[in-house]
Amino acid sequence: MPPKPSDVPGPGPSQRRSRPRAIRRLVIWYRRNAAVTSLVDTATSAGSAAGSMAGNALSTAGSVAGAAGSVAGAAANVAGAAANTVLQPLVFDPLRRLQRGVGGSEGTPISDADRLWVAVDGMGGDHAPGPILEGCLKAVRLLPLRVKFVAEAAAVATAVAEMDLGEALAAAAQGEGLLELVPSGVSVGMDEEATVVRKKRDASINLAMDLVKEGSATAVYSAGNSGAVMASAIFRLGRLKGIDRPAIGALFPTKDPEQQVLVLDVGANMDSKPAYLHQWALLGNIYSRDVLQVARPRIGLLNIGEEECKGNELALKTYPLMAAEERFQFAGNCEGRDVLSGDFDVVVCDGFTGNVLLKFLESVGSVLLDVLKAELPRGRRGKVGSAFLISNLRRIKKRLDHAEHGGALLLGVNGVCVIGHGSSKALSVVSALRLAHSAANHGVMDDLQRLSAEAGDTAESAVACG
Repeated sequence: MPPKPSDVPGPGPSQRRSRPRAIRRLVIWYRRNAAVTSLVDTATSAGSAAGSMAGNALSTAGSVAGAAGSVAGAAANVAGAAANTVLQPLVFDPLRRLQRGVGGSEGTPISDADRLWVAVDGMGGDHAPGPILEGCLKAVRLLPLRVKFVAEAAAVATAVAEMDLGEALAAAAQGEGLLELVPSGVSVGMDEEATVVRKKRDASINLAMDLVKEGSATAVYSAGNSGAVMASAIFRLGRLKGIDRPAIGALFPTKDPEQQVLVLDVGANMDSKPAYLHQWALLGNIYSRDVLQVARPRIGLLNIGEEECKGNELALKTYPLMAAEERFQFAGNCEGRDVLSGDFDVVVCDGFTGNVLLKFLESVGSVLLDVLKAELPRGRRGKVGSAFLISNLRRIKKRLDHAEHGGALLLGVNGVCVIGHGSSKALSVVSALRLAHSAANHGVMDDLQRLSAEAGDTAESAVACG
C-alpha cells in the first residue's frame, strides 16, 4: 500500500528556502539591470517551476532538491546566454562595405580568374617581415588576390623559421602559386629620411612600386615609412596630371554603422594651398563614389565654424573654389564635431590638421575602454557585469581604433597604393589588402585617369587661349 502524502517526509526548512531564495536573488539582480530586463520572465517562470516541484508530495526529498538545483542552474545558463545576446552591440567594421562580395571565410572557393596580383613591401613596418608575411598568407586564402612579396631573402628565411610559417608558405607559393617571393636589397628604415629611396634603388618599397608600374601587379601595399612610401610612389609611379600633391585618405567611422567618411589629407602634406584641397576633393569624390558606392558624395571642408566667413586664410580661400565646383556636391564647412556625424562622405583638410585628427581618433578606443572599465560597479555585481561586457568593450575599442582598419589610400599617384600603419600585424595586413583589392577591382584608377585627362585638356586650352 503506497504511503499517504502526509507520510512522506518533506524537505527541511533550509532546503525549502535555499533554492527558491537563490532564484529570487537572480531575478532581483537582473531586474536592476535595464539591458537584461527581458530575462525576468524566464527567471520567474523557472522559480515557479522549482516551487511547484518542491511542493510535489509524491517525490522524495532528495529528488525535489536535485530538481530544484537543476532548474536554478538552467535558469542561470539561460540568463547568461540571453544576456550576451541582449548586450551584444551593433559593432561597426569600417571595411564592411568593402568586404561584401569579396572573399569569405577560410575554405570559401575563389576562382583563379578573379585573382589580382598585389605587390607587398615585406620589409615595411615595425614588425616586418614576419607578421606581414603571415598576413599575406591569410589574405590569399580569404581574398581573390595573389601576392608578390618583396623582401630581403635572409630576413624572410629567419622570420619563417621563427614563426613556423614554412608549411603555409610552401603550400601558397609552390603548391598553388598564390604567393611569389621577390628578393630585394637593403630596405628603407622607419626612421630614415624619405629621400633615401633615391639612393636605395633596390629597396623593397621601390621594387614593389616597379611591379605596379610595369603592370605585374595592380596595387601596392606597404606599412613602412609613410614619407618614403609617398616619395617612392611619386618617383616610380608618377603623379596624375592636374594633381600637384598626392594626399593620404583614411576612412573614419561614423555613428551610422553602414557609413564611413573619407578624410584627406591625413599626413602627406604639412603645408597646403587652396588648389591642393580643391584637387583632393575631386579625388575623394571619385574614391567615395567608386569604392564606397556613395551615389553623390557630400564634400565638406574642415573648419572651425559652419559660416563661410570663418576659418584661417587657407579655409577662406578654399571655400569659394569648392563652392564653384560643379563636378561634386559641396556641402559646406565641416566642424570637428561633425566629422563622425555621418553628414559628410568626404572631408578635406591640410595634412597637419588631418594627421592630428587621425592620431586623436586612434587614442579614443583605448581611452574609452579604460574609462568604462573604471566605471563598472565593484564587487560581485561588477564582476558578473564585466563578464558580460568585456568582449563587447573590446570590440567597441576596435571600432574606434583606426590602427585596426588596415590602411589608407594614397590618392593622386598613377596607381593603387595603400599605406598601412607602422605597427600593422597579420589582421591589419589582411584588411589593408582587402582595401587594395577593392580599389583596384572597382576601377577607381580609370576614373582618376579620366580626371587627369580632363585636367590636361583644360591646361592646354588655357595655354592656347593665352
